[in-house]
Amino acid sequence: MLLVGRAGGPEERVVPEAGFELVTIKVQGLDRDAWWKNLALPAVLPAALRAGLRIVDRFKPDVVLGMGGYVMAPAVAAARMRGIPYVLHEKDVRPGLATRMFAGGAAAICTTLPGTEKRLGARRIVVTGVPLRPGFEPRTPAVPPRTLLVTGGSQGARNLNNAVWGALDDLARMYEHVIHVAGRQGAHGVAEHMRERYEGMAFSDDMPALTARADLIVGRAGVGTIAEATAVGLPMVLVPGTFGGGHQEDNAAAMVKSGAAVRIADDELTPKTLVSTLDNLTSAQLRAMAQASSAAGRRDAAQRVLEVVREVAHR
Repeated sequence: MLLVGRAGGPEERVVPEAGFELVTIKVQGLDRDAWWKNLALPAVLPAALRAGLRIVDRFKPDVVLGMGGYVMAPAVAAARMRGIPYVLHEKDVRPGLATRMFAGGAAAICTTLPGTEKRLGARRIVVTGVPLRPGFEPRTPAVPPRTLLVTGGSQGARNLNNAVWGALDDLARMYEHVIHVAGRQGAHGVAEHMRERYEGMAFSDDMPALTARADLIVGRAGVGTIAEATAVGLPMVLVPGTFGGGHQEDNAAAMVKSGAAVRIADDELTPKTLVSTLDNLTSAQLRAMAQASSAAGRRDAAQRVLEVVREVAHR
């Protein structure tokens, strides 16, 4: 097995540490929020495709798995040009540009959340979930919740962080323990707001341990947060980000429709709305949300994706 990643990305550290072979390509995606960052694309993309072709020609794979996003484009494009079957994995409800570009020739498309299949036509689609690291174990959260987990992802979410810090007095009254993963941009704020019942951190590489302690999670509607919460069976309060074309809105809508989450719009998030939303969650509602979350979880997602890849490789 060979992994292909982005030059300069975290995979340069993570993949070799996990014992896998990695090659990297210099590539970048289309930035919808800052158009000037796209000026280099006419030079970067052809070079990335040539690199992808060299990798595919040297490694001679039986099948290529594209895990979504622009990073997969060079290797998947090379596979299509060489007639090698490929499988795509789409994490978000709204398929990204790379998935839409290559979906037509895919032998199969693995999806994570309900609703994606409606946007990809009548191709072979398998709901697999998103692969997670080991350690996310299903359980029954306490009702009423004793521990609140707040996370804005590895980079953090400024608006979410400010709402939490502004509501700390109320949150400390409502919960025995507030765990707050504030992201890199929130590192200084965490240090300034340390107090009893509040455990803040800039980053954690052990989300299984944090979710094992939590009874309720507040976070962005990124697929990673949703996958981790549903793997455990945690009820969710989602604040979808407005970046990237607003794709997180669709993720949040899928979870709200399933009954596993409630939503707060990012432009409506304040300390007051955060506290009122949490305070209005009844015990019956929290139990129902936890059950729906657990039902949506795909704890065997990695095995499901692997089965699809093996099937395609052995056709």
